[in-house]
Amino acid sequence: MATYNTEIHTGGGGWQQDEPLSVSISNRGDVVPGDGKPAEGTTVTWSSPGGGNGSVTFFDDGNRFEGTAQYSGEGPVGYRGTLAD
Repeated sequence: MATYNTEIHTGGGGWQQDEPLSVSISNRGDVVPGDGKPAEGTTVTWSSPGGGNGSVTFFDDGNRFEGTAQYSGEGPVGYRGTLAD
């Protein structure tokens, strides 16, 4: 599992701090190792029953991501994060 400090970009509002994102995904093989972070180039896409969705791609050996997110009742925003210490 990996946890990232995140920011959203709301057009005219610039980048604003958002809640941390924790990523833990496994299937037949570890997409995100239990004690690590996603590999560079990994893309994660999600949707929630409440209407939120997003898609991010990991860079710099999994230390940061960039993408978009949309929360229920809101328009899409830029979404980025850096690995938390």
